[in-house]
Amino acid sequence: MERVLVSACLLGVSCRYDGKAQGVSRLQALLERCEPIPVCPEQLGGLSTPRVPSERVDRRVCSRDGADVTDAFHRGAEEALRLAKLYGVRFALMKARSPSCGNREIYDGSFTGRIVPGAGVAAEALRGAGIEIFDETQLDELFEKLKGNDL
Repeated sequence: MERVLVSACLLGVSCRYDGKAQGVSRLQALLERCEPIPVCPEQLGGLSTPRVPSERVDRRVCSRDGADVTDAFHRGAEEALRLAKLYGVRFALMKARSPSCGNREIYDGSFTGRIVPGAGVAAEALRGAGIEIFDETQLDELFEKLKGNDL
């Protein structure tokens, strides 16, 4: 069975910055098609839950209170990548718009809700290692990819 790295918050783990989960009801179908490897890169990088929200601007990640948390985000990305390699992961389902996990767009760093094209730190590292990234708005595409691999 194909192993897929999955943002833990999407699986219902209360690890988001606000201490809540972002469970996605359609994930039951995913769980029937693959073996999920849950990760929260922000926790893996040493950040607490709950934590002050953070946004990415260029190569830096800063929290709303002005703290530079870039190093923690990079540590978390390295750990997520290490787990992906350990489990032979080829696909990841990551939380959209997250400064760690966003795969196509992220918040712009102004903390105003404005969205810009870009990727989170962990998603960028995973993609750089050849792992194909999807977010929760792309479940059908991920299902097709898994089906195409005769799972």
